[in-house]
Amino acid sequence: MATTLGILALGRPTFDVPFAEEMLARMLARLDAADADLVGPRTLLLDAEAAREALDDVGSHDPDFLLILQVTFTDAAMTAEIAAAYEGPLGIWSVPEPRAGGRLRLNSFCGLNLASHALSLRQRRFSWIYAHPDDTEIDAAIADLLAGRRTTERVDPIDPEAPETPASAAIAASLKEATIACVGAHPDGFDTCRYDPAALAALAGTRVETVPLDTLFETARSVPDAAVAPVRQQAEAEMADLADVDQDQLDRSLRLRVALDRFREDKHVDAFAIRCWPETFTEYGGAVCGPVAMMGERKVPCACEADVYGALTQIVLQKVADAPVFLADLVDLDAADNTGVVWHCGQAPLSMAAPDTAPSATIHTNRKMPLLYQFRLKPGRVTFLRISQAHNRPAMVIAGGTMLDRPMAFTGTSGVVRFDISAGDMLAAVMDSGLEHHMALAYGDHRDALKAVARSLDLPVLEV
Repeated sequence: MATTLGILALGRPTFDVPFAEEMLARMLARLDAADADLVGPRTLLLDAEAAREALDDVGSHDPDFLLILQVTFTDAAMTAEIAAAYEGPLGIWSVPEPRAGGRLRLNSFCGLNLASHALSLRQRRFSWIYAHPDDTEIDAAIADLLAGRRTTERVDPIDPEAPETPASAAIAASLKEATIACVGAHPDGFDTCRYDPAALAALAGTRVETVPLDTLFETARSVPDAAVAPVRQQAEAEMADLADVDQDQLDRSLRLRVALDRFREDKHVDAFAIRCWPETFTEYGGAVCGPVAMMGERKVPCACEADVYGALTQIVLQKVADAPVFLADLVDLDAADNTGVVWHCGQAPLSMAAPDTAPSATIHTNRKMPLLYQFRLKPGRVTFLRISQAHNRPAMVIAGGTMLDRPMAFTGTSGVVRFDISAGDMLAAVMDSGLEHHMALAYGDHRDALKAVARSLDLPVLEV
C-alpha cells in the first residue's frame, strides 16, 4: 500500500519567488514519481496563515509521513508548530542553489539549519534530505526518507581532552568581567538566538546589558555630522565605489557605527548582539552590516539577529586567536565537491578579504539598502566555534578547515571552505547535533586552545 505523504512547501517572499516556484515544481515531480499518495497544497506557503490552513488540510488526511519542503529560508516558528501538531514521522527536504556569485536566491539550507536546532530543543527526531531535485540519487534518497532510514541521531559532546592552562583560566576569568549589549530582541522563530540570562551567568558569568532598538536609532539620528565624517572617510578609503550607493541611506548606516561606539564607551561593552532586521531597514532606513564589519575589525564583536550566545562565542574565539572574528552562516555543503560555503550579508572584518579582491560597497540583497561590505574571504587555515545550546545543554562545538582560493560563491562576504571532515559528514553532524546557524570563524588553528578554555569553563566539547 502506498504511503500517504503530506507536503507543506515553506517559503518567504523576500527571496526569489519565481526561482522558488521552479524549484518546487521539480521537487513535486520527484515526489510524484515516488511510491506515495501526496496530500496538501502544491504551492508555496509564504505566510503563517497559509501554512496553518494547509496544515489543517493535510492533517485531515491522516498522513503516514509529513514532509516539509524547505524551498527558501524561513525561520523555524512554523516548523516547530508543525512538529507540535503532528506526532507521526516528520521530514524536511532542503535544496542547494548554484554558487554563481550572485545573491542567495533561496538560502534554503539556513532554513533547514534553524529547523534542526529548533527540533533538537524539542527532543524531536526528524528525517532530512539536502539535495537538488535533479540529483541522480534523489529517488533513492526519497525512498530512504519515507522508510525512516534518514533520521537524525543525537550526537552528544564529551569532556574536553585538553588540560586547563594559565591562558585558558585567564580567558574564563575574563568572561566574568565582560558585558554584552543586547540591542533589541531576537526575531521570532530564531531559537538559535534565544538566551536565558541565568544560564549565561552560570556558564560564563558574562553580563548582558539590554538596550531597546529605538534607543540605538535615536542615538544614531542625533549624531552630529562632524562625528560621522571620519567614519565616512574610513569607508571611502576601504571601498572605491562608495558613491554608487544611496547617499542618504549610507549616511544613516554610518551613523549606526558612531552610535555603537558611544554605547561601547558609555556602558563599557565588550560585544554586541543586535537585532539587525527588519527594523534597521523598515523603521530606521539603513543597514547595520557595514558598521558591524568596521566594529569587528577593531575587535569589538557584533552578532546579528540579537544572538547573545553568538556574541559570547565571538568573544572567546577572539581572545584565543587574538584576531578579528566573523560570525557566519553555513549556507551550503556540496558532497561532490567536498566543500561548504560560509556567508553573511556583508559584515566580515576587512582583514579577512582575499588579497586580490577589491572590497566593494553594496546593498542588502533582500532589503536593498547600504552599507554592506562585499568581498571573498582569503585562503588559509580557519577555526570555527559555537558555544551551543542545542538539545537543551551547553556545549562547545569546534571545527577546523581550510578556506580555499575560489571565486566568490554569493554576494556579501563569503568563502568556500574545505572542512577537516568530509562535507557529507559535516552535513550529518550539523543535523544530528542541532547546531545553531551562526558559527564564529577566525584564521589559524586554535582547536587545542579552545579545548583548554572548554575545560576552564567546565563545558563538554563536540568536535566536528
